[in-house]
Order: sequence, then C-alpha cells, then structure tokens
Amino acid sequence: MNRILGGKTEHRLAPLLTPKSVALIGASPKPGTVGRGMIASAMMGEKPPARIHLINPNYPEIAGQRAYASLAEVPETVDMAVLGVANARLEAALADAIKHGVKAATIFASGYLENDAEPKLTARLSAMAKEAGVAICGGNCMGFYNLEYGLRVCGFPPPDWMRAGGISFITHSGSAFSALCHNDKRLGINLAVSAGQELATNVADYLDYVLSLDSTRVVGLFLETVRDPEGFMAGLEKAQAKNIPIVALKVGRTAESAALAVSHSGAVAGNHAAYEALFDHYNVVAVDNMDDLTNALHFYAGGRDLAAGGIATMHDSGGFRELAMDLAVERKVPFAQIGADTTAKLAARLDYGLEPINPLDAWGTGNDWEGIFHDCMKALIEDPDTALGALCVETRDGYSLTEGYCEMLRQIREATDKPVILATNVASNSSDDVAVRLAQDGVPVLSGVASMLTVVRKAMDRRDRGTVAAAPAAPQGLRDKWRARLEQGTTLDEAASLALLGDYGVPVLPHRIVDSEADLLEAVKAFGTVAVKTAMPGILHKSDVGGVKLNLTVDSVISAYADLKQRLGPRVIVMPMAGKGVELSFGMTRDEQFGPIVMVGAGGVLIEMLKDRRFALPAFGPAEARRHLDALALRPLLDGKRGAPPADLHSLAQALARFSVLAGDLGDLIAEMDVNPLIAGPQGCVALDALIIPRS
Repeated sequence: MNRILGGKTEHRLAPLLTPKSVALIGASPKPGTVGRGMIASAMMGEKPPARIHLINPNYPEIAGQRAYASLAEVPETVDMAVLGVANARLEAALADAIKHGVKAATIFASGYLENDAEPKLTARLSAMAKEAGVAICGGNCMGFYNLEYGLRVCGFPPPDWMRAGGISFITHSGSAFSALCHNDKRLGINLAVSAGQELATNVADYLDYVLSLDSTRVVGLFLETVRDPEGFMAGLEKAQAKNIPIVALKVGRTAESAALAVSHSGAVAGNHAAYEALFDHYNVVAVDNMDDLTNALHFYAGGRDLAAGGIATMHDSGGFRELAMDLAVERKVPFAQIGADTTAKLAARLDYGLEPINPLDAWGTGNDWEGIFHDCMKALIEDPDTALGALCVETRDGYSLTEGYCEMLRQIREATDKPVILATNVASNSSDDVAVRLAQDGVPVLSGVASMLTVVRKAMDRRDRGTVAAAPAAPQGLRDKWRARLEQGTTLDEAASLALLGDYGVPVLPHRIVDSEADLLEAVKAFGTVAVKTAMPGILHKSDVGGVKLNLTVDSVISAYADLKQRLGPRVIVMPMAGKGVELSFGMTRDEQFGPIVMVGAGGVLIEMLKDRRFALPAFGPAEARRHLDALALRPLLDGKRGAPPADLHSLAQALARFSVLAGDLGDLIAEMDVNPLIAGPQGCVALDALIIPRS
C-alpha cells in the first residue's frame, strides 16, 4: 500500500527506489569487487540524494568515509540495505537488516547454495522479506538506477554519461539492463531496474511506480514471466488510460527457451499464446528482439503520437531508397500518398532527373543540398497524409553533411507536431555525439532502417487500435444452466458441445443422436445428404479413427453406418452436409496466469499445419472480432477467390464475438474448447463439430 506522508502520497516502493538513507553491507576498498563497485555507484553525481553508510567489520574507514562494523552501530535506522555479500551470508545479513528496521533491500547474489536444504535459500529470503513487509530488488540482479532521483545501486559502476529522461526500463535480465544502460548514450532514463528473481517485489510493482512518475513517456519491459498477473494487468490498464506506451520483449516464447528461464531465475515462462492475447488486449507494443526494443524506446521517448496516414522517408541514395521500399512492403508499412501540391513543391526543388515521389531520393548534384533537403522534408511532413517523417542516412561525428542533416531535422521538428526521426541504413552505424544531441533535441535516432520500419508498423497498429467497444453481456441464466453439467468434470460429447455453443448464439448445424438403422433413416429423410460421425463415449478425435462418413444418402448411409457400428460402436451423430465455404476454427484454453484465452484460426485438417491463428482475451464485441479475423493469413479467402462468393464477414464476426462471450462467462469452468471446422460462406457461418472439456 502507498503511504500518505505530510499530505502527500508516498509510493510503497519509495524506501527501495528513493531511500533517504542507504547501508552498503559488504562495502570494500578492494578495486574490482562488488563491495567497491557499489560504493562508487552510490557516490556518483554531484551529491548523493541519500545518506550512504558503509558496513564492514574489517575496516574502520573506506575511501575516506567511516565504516561501521554492523548496522547496529549506524546512528539512524536506514531505509534500505544493499546486501553485497556472498550467498552463504545472505540469510544472516537480511535477518540483521530486518531486525535493524530497514524497509527495503537490494540483493545482487544468486541465492543458490550447494546442497541447500528445503525450503531453498531463495524461498527463505522471500518469506522473511514478505513477513517483514520489506521490498527487495533481486536477488540475482544488477540493482537499479533512479536517475531522476540521482541514486545508482549497482555492484558495477555505470558510465558517468548516463542522463535522466522519460524512458523507464524494467528487466529480468541483468545483461539486458547493462546492454541498454551502459552502452546506449541516446537513452534518457528516469528509472532502470534489474528485477532478477523478484523475491518480494515484482515487475507489476515497478510498473506501478514508473506510471506514477510525471516524467515517464514510455516503459520498456524485458520479461521472463509475470508473477503477479492481476497487478500486471492493472498496470497495463493504467498505462492505457495515461496513453503511455508499453514496449515488451517476452522471452521464453519457445519450449526450449522457457526451460532455460526456469534455471536462470526460477521463472515459469508461461504459455506464450496467453502473452500474445494479453499484449494485444492492452495495446502493448510487443517486439521480438533487443534492436526493436531499443529503437521503440527511442521512438516513443520523442514524445509525439503518430498522425494519420503513412510514413514519408527521404534518402541520399537511390539504392537505399529501393531497399527501404522493399523492407516497408515486407512489413506492410504504408507510405504517405502525397498530394499534387506536395509533388509540385518537391519538383520545384529537386535537381533534374530526381523523381518527386515518396519515398524520396533528394541527393542530386550536391548544390544547395541543405536547402533542398530542408524544403523537401518540410513539404513531405506537411502533407496531410504523412504520419511521420524519417531521414534515412548514415551519420558521422564531426562531418559537415551530418551536421547539416541534424540542423535540418531540428528545424523541421520545431515547425511540426508530427514525429520526425533519423534512421541509419546500417544498424551497426554508431555516431554517439550526433545521436545524443539529436535525441536531447527531441529527434529520435533509430539504428537500422529495417528495425525502424518494424517499430513504425507497430506504432501504426497502436495508433489505429482506437477505443475498444465494451463486450456484449452474457445471456442471463445460461451460466446457471450449464454449471452443473460442467462441474461433473467429464468431457461433453459433440451433441452437448454443439448445444452449449448454440445457447450462446454460435450457429451450429441441426443434428440428431441415433443408435439404430431406423432412427438413422429417419434423420436422413429429414436432413437430405448427411454426414455421419461416431458419437461413442471416449472418442475425442473422430477423424483419427476413421469415424467420419460424408456425403451420405439413403442409398449409401446404411453400409457406412454398418462400418462405424462394427468398428467403433452403434452410437452416431447425424447432421446435414454444410454448404461450401472457408474452414476456420474457434478455440479456448485456460491459462494458469491469465485465465481463458480465445483462439481463431485456420480450420479443418490445416489447423496444425498452417499455424495461422490469433489469440485474444475474452470477452469482446464484433468490431474486435473483425480485427482478429482481418489479421489472419487466410483473410483474403473470405473475400472470395477463383469465382467463389465472399463469405458473410458480419455473421462470422458475430459468431466469434459470441464465442468469446461464452469463454468469458464459463471460462472458469472449462479447460478447453475446440470448434473445428466452422464453415464461413455467403449465407453465414456454422459450426460443424465441437469438443468441450471441463476443468477437472
């Protein structure tokens, strides 16, 4: 809980992240040690914002400052203790700190002991801290840098060029912490945290803290797991409400990587489909690598939202312009469709032979290049269809061309409220002084056009998401109707599964359960040409056992039924053959962290081969359902191909939305749902088969 002090609310992490006093336990005069490094880190800056106390019984003085033998000798109760000691001493050191009255601690060491007894040291440390109400950064972490406050807590002194700014970075990886904070001079950071094992304080807590800061423009996350799902989702919702972009790199996306996460920090990576759904639901900018994460942080640190329209890029090379076009098409990044007025302005300034188009190659003879580049970029950025402007060039410190480019970008930025960026063509290009000066002037410098375009595509997706309409309410009475059946814990057969879908408004084929030839013939007379499928208990995947017979008439149904009866048993389900259309599938699984997850994707036998699917948190309305359908690779098929009529997308979106309402209403009672196939055609859509497995 946050505390109210002097009429102001103090965040619950204040003793950890903005302590008034800090004890460095294990402080040492020995160069190259963590004990010496944490002293140097804490003392950086003109004047440390906290009173720093050194603790080491072996030295009366370290680096010209008094050292105390123990916390008991310190003349005040310190807010935070930094435990720079080995694993074998951690438990005693934390117990001593808690006894002293600290409210927070930072632990660098891993907490792993050879031949340790149960519960393990990490569990014991966690229990001690939680019982005492002590916040902990770590263990197995690099510490944190609160540059807005002026405090650096780390066993390895950071560079002195780090500066405060609007980027917050929370990471489970200490190396990711170092990679960004210690190497990229463009970054302006208010808080960077290496969360480590999260013994008592987790990503959700840090996220809540940075979202309380007025300076935060963007939050970057390097995640192995989420240990507080409810708190994390509350943080994402808070970020949405404040329009603060969250950029997340979730590792453990593969089974192999997830196994490594357990050994690294004890993290259970979780089902990545759930994270896909979670990030989509809260409009998180999900990235796949560190390059895109870093570039996205730079982009959003510029503090400007995308305007409507596409990107306008200007180049000093025809070849690199062509490459940018290729990369943009691959990433589905639209270029601004510039108007006639813009085209005329470009044509009036360009050297002979250069085309007045977007993307623009503006380098000709080199005469008056500064004026040409300025006027052309100004024309591009002022076009009504331009969302942002990007100059794609290489940079070099101390080079006249680079200085001219930079001055031009500063002037353009002052004259517009749209984002203006510089992107190098080569990701490894590094001109520190140029990049730092431009970043400080509000012009983000992104490394590599390929990554820049990926970031822009994701920014456009975030922009275009808009306000999500409220999900429709679940029909009254249906939860009570189906609760008793689902609580039995046994799998619903196809007929019961289809009945449940139908109750929630998902279209299903009419059907009958029969177990005799007489009843079978009656069904065929009622339905016409039919499909006959085994309905014997325990057979979940009918196709795998040859349990499906299609296109049967009165003349052929008896022999088909005889085969099913002889091999599998007499009970079958009969339904009319569906019309032609595109095969899709709906599904639901229950994630241990985030609850029910809805899936829509390719159906029929292609469901496993194509891997064309989308995941979402229920429930959602038809507009969101349509957005998910539009993102499928099979989406063009729904418009009709090779003479086939287009599918009724409105009905399909309605069906998916209703399925999501079902998942939201009964998801706590259901482990899995599988609707496959669902046929979408010109007359609507209909579910042909379904399987619902209750939770145990």
